[in-house]
Amino acid sequence: MARIILGIHGLGNKPDKDTLSKWWKLSMEEGLERQGFKTKLPEFKMVYWADILYPQPLNKTIEDPDDPYFIDEKYTSAPPDFERKSYRVRKKIVRFLGKKLHRIFLNEDFTLRYSFIPDYIIRRYFTDLDIYYKDACENEDPEECKKKELIKQRLSNALKEHENDELFLIAHSMGSIIAFDVLSFFAPESKVHTLITIGSPLGLPLVISKIASQYKNKPSGRREMVTPPGIQGNWLNFSDVLDKITLSYKLSRKFKFNENAIKPRDFAVANDYISEDGVPNPHKSFGYLRTEKFSRALHEFLTH
Repeated sequence: MARIILGIHGLGNKPDKDTLSKWWKLSMEEGLERQGFKTKLPEFKMVYWADILYPQPLNKTIEDPDDPYFIDEKYTSAPPDFERKSYRVRKKIVRFLGKKLHRIFLNEDFTLRYSFIPDYIIRRYFTDLDIYYKDACENEDPEECKKKELIKQRLSNALKEHENDELFLIAHSMGSIIAFDVLSFFAPESKVHTLITIGSPLGLPLVISKIASQYKNKPSGRREMVTPPGIQGNWLNFSDVLDKITLSYKLSRKFKFNENAIKPRDFAVANDYISEDGVPNPHKSFGYLRTEKFSRALHEFLTH
């Protein structure tokens, strides 16, 4: 049995698969080295799905910022003088808003109130998620309707390929939604030792309501959020208080134990990503993949 790292990226167009894989590996290696771990990365595979939605990837050789295939957030190493404030007040506000969002937008049965508000936001700003969450396909472009299944199939195939290996699955942003759906509904027989979610929107009311609607279609008719059955060792959730996507970040409050007694454990981290132009992005995968707590979790998986 080998130990394998799988990564599934988030929404938006991306560089080509090889480039993105290289940048994720550099980020993880940087984090391990910074913590003094001599651990070598095992085989790493990127579950790449951007090409399903975008026929042409971003190009790292393009220098014109106005070109639609220009990469404005390439991999950069961590700034040596990075410091983060405590943001105690912001943390309190985020915790407060996380609770209020659920009370405002979710009914007791997890159906969504004022659904036109999040639906508009998704259609306007998150095209990938809008395509992924299309429910009825009768009047839609059949090619668009296939994309959701193709995206899930990419991860399912990777899990199947490594069904006899010990898996460390890293899911960033929308990738965490895909991972949860595949492990809960699409291929629940799949086994994962450790699920890592970084910059995850799984706690947001819209996503919770979508998960609940899938539970209702199952014979159990479950009315609570449950950790996917195939997670056997850990579900670790990392979020930065400045990451706007993780506004409702306490997944441990949203998801119950599975039959392996696994539920999310939440960790606050400081994402140190800063672009070549000096612009920070606390949601960027590269920054999450080299945080101290992530590096320790990776080291523990590789050496346990």
